[in-house]
Amino acid sequence: MSPDSPAITIAAFHDERTGTVSYVLADPATRQAAIVDPVLDFDLKSGRTATTQADRLLAHVAEAGLTVQWILETHAHADHLSAARHLQAHVGGRIAIGEHIREVQAVFRKLYNLERDFLPDGRQFDHLFRDGEIFHIGGIAAQAMLVPGHTPACMAYRIGDAVFVGDTMFMPDVGTARADFPGGDAATLYRSIRGLLALPPATRLFVCHDYPPDGRAPAWETTVADQRARNIHVHDGVSEAEFVALRTARDARLEVPTLILPSIQINIRAGQLPPAEDNGVSYLKIPLNTLSRQ
Repeated sequence: MSPDSPAITIAAFHDERTGTVSYVLADPATRQAAIVDPVLDFDLKSGRTATTQADRLLAHVAEAGLTVQWILETHAHADHLSAARHLQAHVGGRIAIGEHIREVQAVFRKLYNLERDFLPDGRQFDHLFRDGEIFHIGGIAAQAMLVPGHTPACMAYRIGDAVFVGDTMFMPDVGTARADFPGGDAATLYRSIRGLLALPPATRLFVCHDYPPDGRAPAWETTVADQRARNIHVHDGVSEAEFVALRTARDARLEVPTLILPSIQINIRAGQLPPAEDNGVSYLKIPLNTLSRQ
């Protein structure tokens, strides 16, 4: 893939409730598009889903006259439910994620004791990306980049001078993703981040979440140069050993994400709800006394 690929248009959609940023990327010449990390609204108290955030994306797609080719997940999120299936039902597109999702599915299939028909082989997704795989959004080349550490299946997507980094990094004043989920590893995360920060300094980095400090409005676009200079966890000069010590200590103090138990069992299914039971209702499972409190 050449970094001189034609410029892609980027529309960002911030969900205040989960801090998630979803993107609609489009080739202006062909009007072909990709959606990155879409959110399905979920009210934990009532157990109800809604499509408010996803419908914002659909409205943009319709208004811009786009045809959706891809629905891209950077990983199986622990802080929001994926709206991939809802979007696909309305605008089509292939739902894709990194091929290491199989490892994540295998872990959580066991945790949730999922139905026998659920196989941890990635078939729930339409496409599984290999590290370095080239694909296209219209006439614009894109590259899937494996960036494990937060989870073993994390992917970033590079299109021209823009990279959609998922949860690997946040804005410089927030730092980096936790690495204590199953299959996560702080040293691996450090190496993935340093690989991203080896890209040209002007490369634009688009994050999947922002949890801004008091007094700052939500933001989601930064650069390699800015991250190397100011990221509070992994700026230039921070060694792997220092990062691992910092990340490990910080992760030990973090609470379990509020939506981890409902979200993961949806997201490893590519946004599909669990099969309805004989009363026509789908149920989420909550494993008791299994996860640690931290």
